[in-house]
Amino acid sequence: MVTEIGGGGGVSRRAIMKRAVGVAGGLALPLGALGPAIADDAPVGTYPAGVSGSSVFIGICTPRTGTYAAQGEDEIKGYQLAIEHLNAGDDLIKKISPKTTKGVLGKEVQFGIADSQAKPNTAVEAQSNFITQNKAMLITGSVSSAVAVAINKLADREKVIYLPCISGSNDTTGKDCVRYSFRECFYAQTAAQAIAPIMVKTFGKGKKIAFLTPDYTYGHTVRQSMEDALKTQGEWTVATNQVSPLGTTDFSTYLLNVANSGADVVININFGRDAVQSVKQAQQFGILAKMKLVVPYYTPFLADQVGSDVMQGVLAATDYWWTLEDKYPLAKMFNAAFKAKYGSNPEWGANAAYMQIAMWADAVERAGTFYPPDVIKSYEKGVTVDSTVGPVHFRPEDHQLVRPVIIVQGKKTADMKGKDDFFDVLEIVDSAPLMQKPDAFGCKLGGYT
Repeated sequence: MVTEIGGGGGVSRRAIMKRAVGVAGGLALPLGALGPAIADDAPVGTYPAGVSGSSVFIGICTPRTGTYAAQGEDEIKGYQLAIEHLNAGDDLIKKISPKTTKGVLGKEVQFGIADSQAKPNTAVEAQSNFITQNKAMLITGSVSSAVAVAINKLADREKVIYLPCISGSNDTTGKDCVRYSFRECFYAQTAAQAIAPIMVKTFGKGKKIAFLTPDYTYGHTVRQSMEDALKTQGEWTVATNQVSPLGTTDFSTYLLNVANSGADVVININFGRDAVQSVKQAQQFGILAKMKLVVPYYTPFLADQVGSDVMQGVLAATDYWWTLEDKYPLAKMFNAAFKAKYGSNPEWGANAAYMQIAMWADAVERAGTFYPPDVIKSYEKGVTVDSTVGPVHFRPEDHQLVRPVIIVQGKKTADMKGKDDFFDVLEIVDSAPLMQKPDAFGCKLGGYT
């Protein structure tokens, strides 16, 4: 596992580690140097050690190898841009976090990056190292919901705030919710409730479904939510549910069963490289010539990697699509900054990463302290903030962001206005009416200390 250390101010890895060691060794500082409210608050997690110097540290752990590597690298771009903007006091950050000047509460933001390989144990080890060695005040990153759930538990135990990035399972803010975690992205329930009525309207009632489902919490909760929504709204039934291990490369056995199922619609829940391989192989099997394809939880880069000819007409639910800049001023600002830095339009993982960091800065600035319980309570006030998808806020009961779900449909190649103009935005669906009651999936937040 390779770990990178960096930040907006050119501070070397050696300097950061030296500072971390100094803090761990009980570096004596005047009380005023510890930041606001320290005199009145008992130590919690990495506080106050993590804010004893002139900087604050964020631990980023996301897959850089394996089936979710492309999505992990996309997240990293969003995190790096957000941290760069925080340290510079960029206007976009200030739109989301109005009290920000430079850094967070005047402290420069430093960060480290580790490869989770989409494995929960690897991610827990990496984030534990950031907590113990670097006194991370914030940990973030995920593509796999299994990783997000594992880090939820770590964060709650260590009393360090955690922000999942991509995590589609209902469980993340459902039965596995914790006080120390907040999720920005859409998830199984809202994806299903947003896309199901459009599927029924497009394809009709009484259709048969073939599911392609990855075998872990994300796949199973998306499948269940889709099945429930389509049964209720359109009297759809399940012809087959083909469950495959994460990292599958040969889907032929599963696709043969799909081909013989008599289904009208293939709902592919696979993510990352698994989604790419399964869609390509379904096309090769001739399945997509006979059955409609729906992607209820769109994986970044899928259209680019399978081609617009395969994706044309495909319905998908997503967290963000770059043409939202035509509607939302902050999306336009974000796209422009991202493109200037990286030379391409952002995918939704990068946007989610950026927004998580920006909203954390806002919560800290409004709290006026890094003291974790106060930052959490700042989030829990449910203050509406502007975002790249319009006004959003966190639900205090389960720490889920109330934000729209974007429904897109693949364009014909001839209708594309550029190499990455893959989708038309069909609907921007308000998620508040789509969301389950806060306790419906078993969420019981723990204590603050």
